[in-house]
Amino acid sequence: MALLLRKTWRFIFSSSRLPPLSPYAAREFRSDAALEAISKANEEKTPIAVLYNYPSFSGAFSALFAHLFHSRLNLPCLILPFSSVEPFRVEDFRIEGLERCYLLDFIGPRGFASTLSRQSNCQVICFDHRKSVLSRVQSKEDCGEKVNFSVDVEKSSSTSVYEYFSKKILDNNGGVEGLLKAEDQDRVEMVLKYIEDMDLRRWSLPDIRAFNVGIGEWRSKFNYVTNPYMFEELLEISPVDIIEKGNSYISSRWTAASKLMDKVFKVRLGRGVYGECLAHRSCCVHATK
Repeated sequence: MALLLRKTWRFIFSSSRLPPLSPYAAREFRSDAALEAISKANEEKTPIAVLYNYPSFSGAFSALFAHLFHSRLNLPCLILPFSSVEPFRVEDFRIEGLERCYLLDFIGPRGFASTLSRQSNCQVICFDHRKSVLSRVQSKEDCGEKVNFSVDVEKSSSTSVYEYFSKKILDNNGGVEGLLKAEDQDRVEMVLKYIEDMDLRRWSLPDIRAFNVGIGEWRSKFNYVTNPYMFEELLEISPVDIIEKGNSYISSRWTAASKLMDKVFKVRLGRGVYGECLAHRSCCVHATK
């Protein structure tokens, strides 16, 4: 007989949680490959660096838009994931000729943006949507003459970055061609709406819970250092497919839960002195506290 405390039932349909990162996975964020990419950027005097929040959906899509913009204009650009697990250090980015650095969906550790700007004499542009960073955008430690913060708590970072680079590319080509191809635009913009609904904790769009569950497996693919096909894959994401996958997973959890619920009964612990719990008959006996 397996004992299941009532409070454990509310976790049955929660979206997949990220497992603890292994020490090996942690090293990948500031890995030899990442540092080598920075070294190469220094040798080639790459003028643009893009650091995006990992493993954030807004961060990944923001990096996609930066990639599309700079690729379209043939501008050399270094793009790397930035994780708080093992963050880059300011001294890592001693890149000769660095003119601009974007921090997408985060503003970095305290003092990171301003120190980087002074070290490289470059412009640092940060995008975020979290209310928790509002106090920092006015602090002396984080501000600088060439540091710009774009924090809109009513709009997800990915939406803000999309609008930013869409406007820049139209300004550069005279409005002839947008950031996204016509066949991709509606689909990607719909994905952005769902991401924004999650980022801002609105949970108001149809099937948003299913979308949240279905897109969870993509987090492991958001490291551009280990997945060089990340941008092509992001462009192919379909909200319809994501929702379908999410609904399928939720349905399977309901089915599994129903099989348990058909065999449960109430147990009074210590004749009710210690409360009650649900019990399930099975071939083995274990208890969950």
